[in-house]
Amino acid sequence: MALLLLLSFEHGDAATTFVVGDSNGWNMGTEGWPNGKVFRAGDILRFNYNPTVHNGVAVDEGGYRSCIAPRGAKVFNSGKDEIMLSRGHNFFICTTPGHCQAGMKIAINSF
Repeated sequence: MALLLLLSFEHGDAATTFVVGDSNGWNMGTEGWPNGKVFRAGDILRFNYNPTVHNGVAVDEGGYRSCIAPRGAKVFNSGKDEIMLSRGHNFFICTTPGHCQAGMKIAINSF
């Protein structure tokens, strides 16, 4: 069952759903996936991955840079997570050892 984190929905247009990593899914080397895309608050990120190997963790900028999830970070582990973007910076990492360091992390700025 996919989880939906409602952070905020701030624009009146229909939200866009983005599949993180496109056909490769949420995987190592996904760090550059957001480049060239425009994200708005209320858009949905769909994280598709093998939940026995990966997870998705919403972190702050420090967690993104260090690849360490802060205490209390929201962990998603269904393999088909849907997360609504909030306005501003949104950061996600995989906390499986070595995965974030191998580029399994994304930083998104939503308007």
